[in-house]
Amino acid sequence: MLLAYHSITWGGVVGDATGVTSVKDLCYRANGSMEQAIREIAGAGYEGTEMFDGNVADYADRPDDLRRLLDEAGLALVSVYTGANFVYEEILPDELDRVHRAAGLAATFGAEQLVVGGGARRAAGTPESDYDRLGTALDTVTDIAEEHGLSACYHPHLTTIVESPDELEKIMSRSRIGFCPDTAHLAAGGGDPAELIRRYPDRIRHVHLKDLRREPFSFQPLGQGELDFTEVLAAVREVGYDRWLVVELDAYDGDPAEAARISRTFLEKALT
Repeated sequence: MLLAYHSITWGGVVGDATGVTSVKDLCYRANGSMEQAIREIAGAGYEGTEMFDGNVADYADRPDDLRRLLDEAGLALVSVYTGANFVYEEILPDELDRVHRAAGLAATFGAEQLVVGGGARRAAGTPESDYDRLGTALDTVTDIAEEHGLSACYHPHLTTIVESPDELEKIMSRSRIGFCPDTAHLAAGGGDPAELIRRYPDRIRHVHLKDLRREPFSFQPLGQGELDFTEVLAAVREVGYDRWLVVELDAYDGDPAEAARISRTFLEKALT
């Protein structure tokens, strides 16, 4: 297995403000220097990185700049993360247009995976039909990814309509998209990450590793929280997954490079 680190830790995640009034322009973005992130991820000993669609889009008109940064650091761009509401019929075409753009950029820079989160929770509650809408949209996302030579995978996430194991099953049974387990989000949603990996062995396309502290709630570098990564990594091996393990840490109080090193040292021991 290969080790990668998400650039999110350099500045944390924000959205593009233009998306408030123009859905077609909404994207994820880490609010920090991607040049610094790439250098420091490589310096911590990782072989790859995952970036948000908005940060990759910054290089759309100057692709050689990102290629040079990655080449000089010796990093592969493994995956690009994007997302959408997916349940509102009126705006879905604009959201899928953004997915097309993200997939095209991912392919341009040699990524393998398009990682997708989403499924909005309505103010009035979640009708069962929203799972049908989300499942159908995710099949379209899968088609879009395949058109660009990519694999698509769905990332369950807190605040969406796919948090709990039961909610995850609703989407796994309604869509053919791959599964990207995120250990901390699955645990925070009431699931056992290792058990859920074993439950969907043929759907695992990508893996996000992050640790979790429940009280007070916070995401943590690997080994600094409560999750059992011995069992998680055993499950990953059992299902035959042997590609990228992507460490993702949404925010860190200290130096993000320090957090990357902490998780890299933890994995060196855990994978031996």
